[in-house]
Amino acid sequence: MDAVLRSEHSPFVGMYEPVGYASAPAAQRRAAKVAERGQEELKKGIAELYDESSEMWEKLWGDHMHHGFYDKDASVSFSDHRPAQVRMVQEALAFAGITDDPLKKPKRIVDVGCGIGGSSRYLAKKYGAKCEGITLSPVQVKRAHALATAEGLEDQVSFQVADALKQPFPDGQFDLVWSMESGEHMPDKTKFVGELARVAAPGATIIIVTWCHRDLSPSEESLQPNELNLLNKICSAYYLPAWCSASDYVKIAQALSLEDIKTADWSENVAPFWPAVIRSALTWQGFTSLLRSGWKTIRGALAMPLMIEGYNKKLIKFAIIACRKPM
Repeated sequence: MDAVLRSEHSPFVGMYEPVGYASAPAAQRRAAKVAERGQEELKKGIAELYDESSEMWEKLWGDHMHHGFYDKDASVSFSDHRPAQVRMVQEALAFAGITDDPLKKPKRIVDVGCGIGGSSRYLAKKYGAKCEGITLSPVQVKRAHALATAEGLEDQVSFQVADALKQPFPDGQFDLVWSMESGEHMPDKTKFVGELARVAAPGATIIIVTWCHRDLSPSEESLQPNELNLLNKICSAYYLPAWCSASDYVKIAQALSLEDIKTADWSENVAPFWPAVIRSALTWQGFTSLLRSGWKTIRGALAMPLMIEGYNKKLIKFAIIACRKPM
């Protein structure tokens, strides 16, 4: 899992995921403090980015703050994008084999990195389940509560500010653990998956949909310098730590003794997404909303062509990983 453990392509290099600690206890303590400061700085940046940008995103794209799922090579219009985001949720559930059978459908769900609660509300309504969402953004929590109340779901869904690496839930609480595009923000991918597994009940399904980099070939020890440079620019714009590959996630899941592990590359299915986001930002509503949102949001918008470049170069992969906690 070299790609997970090294963070040379992260703008926060050396700050969180430190490797090669010195053997002296004092040096270890200093390194641990540096790592802790780096993680706190990262969390602060993520929270502020989504505090700034969530209102604009909702106005332009609705309450699902993630990629849409499209047929490969399909010609799409702007009106197709919100249904495509709902389809992304549906495709993820189908890939993981989540059933509508009343005796087997999930009853307790956690939405890790819930945004303004789009997935939480969808899952709660689809399965009649209780769903708890966590995010680092207080603005998102407030809006998620408001939308749930407006839909009459306040008794089924709840939201709170919490760290996905230190979830405020007891062991084995949920029979569906859902993470839609939050893994890319996690500075410690092993701890992230470990927390998902910890809060999963025996037999529960874990679904991770996330941005990854390409798998390394057997002869490679790391990505190429030009690839690292591109990812570094994206990391700076979106408050991302070190990336990993889908195969790294599989190795982590295997190390945790998770079962029925499977993954898929949906990069071609999300290809229309970033060009559509750019087009929406260039509308009058998008442009004025962007200017009102703040510098972090503007910087993220300026980095959108880099995401398209990464996908076109087959460097960035849009991956789903599904697995099950043993009984």
